[in-house]
Amino acid sequence: MQMVVYMKASSLLAVSSILIVSGCTSITVEPVSNEYSLEHICIQNNPKVIVDEFVGVVEDRFQYHGITTELVDFVPESCDYKLTYTALRSWDFVPYLSHAELRLYKNHKKIAYGEYHLDGKGGLDMSKFDSVKEKMTPVIDQMLGKAETN
Repeated sequence: MQMVVYMKASSLLAVSSILIVSGCTSITVEPVSNEYSLEHICIQNNPKVIVDEFVGVVEDRFQYHGITTELVDFVPESCDYKLTYTALRSWDFVPYLSHAELRLYKNHKKIAYGEYHLDGKGGLDMSKFDSVKEKMTPVIDQMLGKAETN
């Protein structure tokens, strides 16, 4: 009987160790439909976001796909497409991106969504320290329906 209890305890410890070491990254995307012709997007500034380089990475990736961007405090009526965002950082020696959401609207209708989420703040998985660019590139590519395959 003691051997069975010991084996169960050691199995539980092994599984727990694996869960602690592995951080789980999830990407959730609702891609934009091909019916929309994205040429220019107004990005509504979110002053609450304090993740270094976040907006620059988003702008660069949209421009990579041939879409110009403009960071604005208030979206003018002349702007057909608006992008809103939120991004959160966590700390473990240094700050790192742990969660981000992008919402794309045409007029006031949501037409695309992208989310990056690091479950459990990454645990001991060193990929949690990947750059904002490494984390957000697949989200934006999938959101635009332009995921690159290797």
